[in-house]
Amino acid sequence: MDDLTGDKQADVPSASVAGHSNLKHRMGRTEDVPRGIILMVVATVLFAAASAASKWLVGVYPVGEVLFLRSLSSLVACAAVMLPVTGLSVFATRRPRDHLARGLSQSISQLCLIVAFSLMPLAGAIAINFSSPLFAALVSIIWLREPAGYVRGSALLIGFLGVLIVTNPGANSLTLGALFALINAIMYGTVTVAVRGMTKTESANTLVIWQLGVLAFFHSFLLFFGWRWPTPLDAVMLFGTGFTNAVGQWFWTKALHLAPAAAVTPFYYLMLVWALAIGFVVWGDVPSISLLIGSAIVVATGLFLFLREAQLQRATYFRRPPRSGTG
Repeated sequence: MDDLTGDKQADVPSASVAGHSNLKHRMGRTEDVPRGIILMVVATVLFAAASAASKWLVGVYPVGEVLFLRSLSSLVACAAVMLPVTGLSVFATRRPRDHLARGLSQSISQLCLIVAFSLMPLAGAIAINFSSPLFAALVSIIWLREPAGYVRGSALLIGFLGVLIVTNPGANSLTLGALFALINAIMYGTVTVAVRGMTKTESANTLVIWQLGVLAFFHSFLLFFGWRWPTPLDAVMLFGTGFTNAVGQWFWTKALHLAPAAAVTPFYYLMLVWALAIGFVVWGDVPSISLLIGSAIVVATGLFLFLREAQLQRATYFRRPPRSGTG
């Protein structure tokens, strides 16, 4: 969810990722579905833990401080892994403006999500965040002129109904926390569509290192709005959230390398289960009926859209005529 649950990303894998993964498997890579599922489950635990730690910390420290330190620690962790292998060439790009625009958008998106964490139950904010694939599909229809179709359009309508049930606007208006969570989901869905075009020219490492670098840069300006020196234990938590998030991202990526995306993606939604459990144990949050029903609808429609578009992409690949001059 790059949101705070992955910074990629942190969202549900897109159909394009599924097609790319399945194509690699057809080229002869050995699959290990059970291990892939285990790694995806571990990733969801880490993402939920990082989100819960962020919610806890923003109750004590300024939002900007929490965001900056987790962005900085994620950048340091990824750079420590990437730079010894790639060197500074990982920063090479012809699209610096696109990276800056993407990073600015995600900076605002993450700010909205962590504010939502501070104003509403953890599970509710994560459930609304899971609606980002719905907004990504909507933006694809409007912006990229992708065909809507009856099935896709119906799934989107049902999914947005689930979002309304989760947010529970009531007779007056949306709660402030739900509003911030919705803004995050909308912005993150938009960024997801934009990244589709960037993957044609940018490597995964370049996308990640630029993203984390730009996030840390923009989040540093939030320090002007407040800073509180953390205790040693809290300092470990502040830096640990970013490190945990980065490790979770590695497990998520590794899971997609070991197994087809369609096999491991359903387990990504276990993060909502961990969020419900953590919220109950730590803050005493008892999930409402509307949260459970709405979350189930959002998860079901998001998963349906992903699996359907992955299936359509595979069908398109197999129908594609072979290139001339190939055997």
